Amino acid sequence: MPEPPTPPGAPRTSLAFATCTLIWGSTFLFIRIGNDTVPPMWAATLRLVIAAVVMAALVHLLRRRLPRGAALGAAAWYGLFQFGFNLPLLYWGEMVVPSGLAAVVFATIPITSAFIARAFGLERLQPLKLLGALIALGGVILMFGGQLGAPVTALPILTIYLATVFAALGSTMLKRGPRQDPLAANAVAAAVGAPVCLLASVMLGEVRSLPTQWGQIHPILYLAILGSVGAFVVFAWLVNHWNVSTLAFIGVVVPVIAVALGALVRHEVFHREHLLGSLLVLAGVILAIVSDRRAKRSPAS
Repeated sequence: MPEPPTPPGAPRTSLAFATCTLIWGSTFLFIRIGNDTVPPMWAATLRLVIAAVVMAALVHLLRRRLPRGAALGAAAWYGLFQFGFNLPLLYWGEMVVPSGLAAVVFATIPITSAFIARAFGLERLQPLKLLGALIALGGVILMFGGQLGAPVTALPILTIYLATVFAALGSTMLKRGPRQDPLAANAVAAAVGAPVCLLASVMLGEVRSLPTQWGQIHPILYLAILGSVGAFVVFAWLVNHWNVSTLAFIGVVVPVIAVALGALVRHEVFHREHLLGSLLVLAGVILAIVSDRRAKRSPAS
């Protein structure tokens, strides 16, 4: 059985949670920028190859050990679901689905994660946390309500939803395994996910050429270094310390960060709905944290 999770209010874990949300709040934008110049599955492949090489080098330089046995299996399953399936589905869906609608679909991940973690016997269903997930989802819907009427077929929306399912499965599989070094686990995971993305690229008949222009290269580098080597390593560390259903609330905080960055960096209009939606998301996250603290104190948990 995994070790008991650290209370969500601990300073280091709260900082790690904030780091992930800040980085991933910008990665949706870079995925869309990259999709304009590099085919999505090929871009995901390049991202993971770069990330795997960098992380493997860091593991060697820092004299850490790659996982073995049960830890290796957990890292491989994590890589298959989180990188091999989640990333290609998300990249492809982002080509068709407006960013606001994609954010709403992805914001269902706390609910999905709660049920998957329960199915694997890692967590109990906590009504207060589920309520928080619904409130946070409502906040995201309020923020992006104006984009929900865009004409989009069901398949791309289903694709993004399946990406959330596989992301939740990846976190759960890593949590089920022995506690391990997050850098080494992600080095294995990226190496496992890259061939799956490459296979998807081949099956879709994408043009696979190495990017040569800076406009093609910089989104991939950003996603590989900050998105994978940075945020996913921090995320894997958090898996060791938090419940996966609580971690999944990153999926509802990320749109808030993305809207805030758009207002600060690109001077986009910050509407009243954005503020109210952000407050609802914050309320949902607070309920999830309170729920975990109550469960931690409960003798029956």
